[in-house]
Amino acid sequence: MQLLHSTILGKGQPFLILHGYFGMSDNWKTLGNQFSENYEVHLIDQRNHGRSFHSDEFDYELLAEDLYAYIQHYKLEKVLLLGHSMGGKVAMLFAVTYPELVDKLIIADISPKYYEPHHQSILAALNSVNFSLHNTRSKVEEALRIYMKDEGVLQFMLKNVFRKSKQTLAFRFNLHSLTVNNSEVGEALPSFTHFDGPTLFLKGENSNYITSEEIPLINAHFANAKIVTVKNAGHWLHAENPTQFYSEVISFLN
Repeated sequence: MQLLHSTILGKGQPFLILHGYFGMSDNWKTLGNQFSENYEVHLIDQRNHGRSFHSDEFDYELLAEDLYAYIQHYKLEKVLLLGHSMGGKVAMLFAVTYPELVDKLIIADISPKYYEPHHQSILAALNSVNFSLHNTRSKVEEALRIYMKDEGVLQFMLKNVFRKSKQTLAFRFNLHSLTVNNSEVGEALPSFTHFDGPTLFLKGENSNYITSEEIPLINAHFANAKIVTVKNAGHWLHAENPTQFYSEVISFLN
């Protein structure tokens, strides 16, 4: 099995961080450096993202098994596990599957429920880029701007553009696989699964990914769950209010 790419910072109890859909470990560098003052932080690229391997197969079971293989490789025990959005779904599934490996669980702005596919416009924008024509960063940006009106999302996607060779740019994520398997990203945590360890759900005040309707479902899967709102933040709560995000995580872990 191929090993996930990661950046490891600091020393102490292992603290694994999983990014969201279209993301990569680099998105967590600033917070990762802060957390590494107290923990051994593993900023992980999931399959088809960042610098990790590309695969046609992509679903939560595989992503959780990738994480299991990573933990076995580094001989980690009693990990602290944080996941944002898609990474939160992976973290939830991992925790209910391998509860003995997880000390504490942190889920950022996602619930266990099923989400309707809602990335179609982003996928359309990304698939409109032709790197043989759009061969500079500014040309890629122009192409994306036709479809993407949200400046934050646009800049987030541009972080994934890298120089594959002297002449060619590319996306770090595996766009083909993410497009074909898009419906997998909304899948619910399987029914009747549970993790009884300490769990923190952080929701963005301006995000609708976790609403009051999901609280009974969260409690059914996670008996020891605590739900905290991060103020003045949407779905990208760790980027929009990193100060509160950091303090909530640290007070939960201590």
